[in-house]
Formats: sequence, C-alpha cells, structure tokens
Amino acid sequence: MAPRSAQWPPYVRVAPWLLIAGGLVWNSLEPASYWGDPMLAAAAVLAGALLTLRDTVAVGVANVTGILLVSAQDGSIGTRAGYLELFNTLFAALLGVGVNRVVSRHGRRLARVRSVAEAAQRAVLPEPPGRVGELEVAACYRAAQDEALIGGDAYALQATPYGVRVLIADVRGKGLHAVGAVSVLLGAFREESHRAPDLGVLADALEHSLTRESAHLGEELRLEGFITALLVEFPPGEALARTLDCGHPGPYLLGGAPTVCRWDAADPGLPLGMGALGVARPEPETRPLPPGCTLLLVTDGVTEARNSAGEFYDPVLGLAPLGPFAGPGEVLDALVADVARWTGGPRDDDMAVLAVTRRMTTG
Repeated sequence: MAPRSAQWPPYVRVAPWLLIAGGLVWNSLEPASYWGDPMLAAAAVLAGALLTLRDTVAVGVANVTGILLVSAQDGSIGTRAGYLELFNTLFAALLGVGVNRVVSRHGRRLARVRSVAEAAQRAVLPEPPGRVGELEVAACYRAAQDEALIGGDAYALQATPYGVRVLIADVRGKGLHAVGAVSVLLGAFREESHRAPDLGVLADALEHSLTRESAHLGEELRLEGFITALLVEFPPGEALARTLDCGHPGPYLLGGAPTVCRWDAADPGLPLGMGALGVARPEPETRPLPPGCTLLLVTDGVTEARNSAGEFYDPVLGLAPLGPFAGPGEVLDALVADVARWTGGPRDDDMAVLAVTRRMTTG
C-alpha cells in the first residue's frame, strides 16, 4: 500500500511542522504557562494519523528537541517542572507513533479487503470485450462510494447465433442480496441468451431463473426483490437494434452529429421478478442503428443523479454539447465526467454504463 502521506494534499505534510513552530514560539514567549504544549501534542498525533512512520518519528524528535531548547532558555531544564515538560512531550511523541501503527495496521487490512472485493467484482461483473464483430464496446461501473466496489447494477454482453445480445440491469436493494441477484441474473443471461430465439423468450427465461433462486428467500424479499432490465439485440449484418424494456430507463442514441435522443419504449414492461402479477410482456421493438452511431445504456444512477438544486441529470442535454464522439470509450468518459460535474460530489446511487458503436463493415 502506498504511504498515507501521498494520499493527502501537500499541505498536510506541513501542518504538524507549523504546529510545532507555533507551539515552541508560544512557549518561548510564555515559559511560565507553556500555552503552546497542546499544539505540540496535536502535531504528534496529527503526524501519527496522517503521515508515514518516518515523518511521525521526525515530528516527535523535533518536539523533544524543541522543548529541551526552550527549557534551556528559560532555565527550567534539570528542575521538576522541566522533567515534567519533557515527559509530557515524550509521551505525546510515543502516542503519535502508537496512533501511526494502529492506522497503518488498519490500512493494510483495508487493502486486503479491497483486493478481495476487486476480485469478486471482476468475477461477478467482468469487463466485456472491446470489439465483437462490427460492434465496438465500452463499459464502466461506478459505485456511489469509492470504498464500495460491488453493488446491484450489472451489465453483460454475449455473442450468440442470433447476434450480439446485451443486458443492463439494476437490482432493487443493496448488500449481499443484491450481489447474489446480480450473480444469478448474469449467469442465466450468459446461458439462456444462446438458446432463446428472441428477446421475449430470453426475458421469460431470466424471470424463471430469478423465481427459482428467490424460492428460499423471505416473503418480503420475494415480493419486493425485483430487477429493472433492458435487453438489446444486434442482429448480424443488419444496421438495426432490437430492444425489450423491463421497467428500465431507455437507451440513448448518439448519432454522428452532436445529437442525442432517448429510445423510450412504446410499451414498457414490468421489471423482472414481477411475473406473478400475470401482466403480458411487451413485444421487442426494432429501430435502425446506422454505422457510426452509438447506443448508450445506463442505470438510474445516471438518470437520477441530482445537482445542488435537486434536479435530475439528463444525458440528452448533458451529452449533446460534448459530441460528436469518436467511439464508445469517449462517450463513457464524457458521461462519467459530466455526471460528476452535475452532482458536484458523491452520488446517491451506483451507476453502470455500457456503450455500443456500430462500425462500417468492410469487404
């Protein structure tokens, strides 16, 4: 793990030394009261919490040396008051070293946990291939909190006999239940996308897999544990895309010109996991996707990102001035940066984004 001091702004390394300088000057001006001692103690603890062990020891040595010089100046060295002052300074220096060791141990444990979480994230949500036939692909996942690497948003891409099929989904809820639902959903998608002759059959197969998995869950989770999803199919050799909306935000079409439009479904279906309601699933919709155009799929972590005024982010308004884009990677970079600019801080929800660009066929 990198030294902690490298993770903080440069002025953090200077702060303990400024506290030492201020404390020693104050003590030299008011030797009878030693008003600067709290500043010296704060410097030692601050260094222990934020800086490396070497910096912490250096701050402690500077504290002790400074107190010896001030005691020599005011004549208290060798007296009872001088010994007490030296003991307090040594105690603060040792306390800083102790804090440093505790924080370092916690940092190493956190790094191990993070490495396990990263491995689990890659296993559950692997990066899709960058190119599949005439399609260029880019995807990214951004957690609402930097420390939380795994959540309920998911995407997947699969080359099948029926063309390239793409899934993006958002599981209701958080925690291990959401991660487990994502794992079941992605496993079922990878298996059933090769068998299902159309997107409607594929959605039904995903529904059945989730229903089987939820059989052992509590009543509340069975009733409320639904998943919004969007299925997209890119037939081979055809400049079009078929979509089936299961209660998910519609995709966005980015053309060669700096224009963006949303593909809203004429008949949005219910989310996956709500098949028990007996509502018929809508038919897939087919739209043209000319070469050079990009289809952008997002979760509600994008469309429900709020600015300081409480307004939702709109990719149509946000991305249109930033285009045209050379490829899906540029689209994702622009979107992530624009959402961060819009929110001006942490988001309330995770977001998954996948972009697919159809390229010109050659030969």
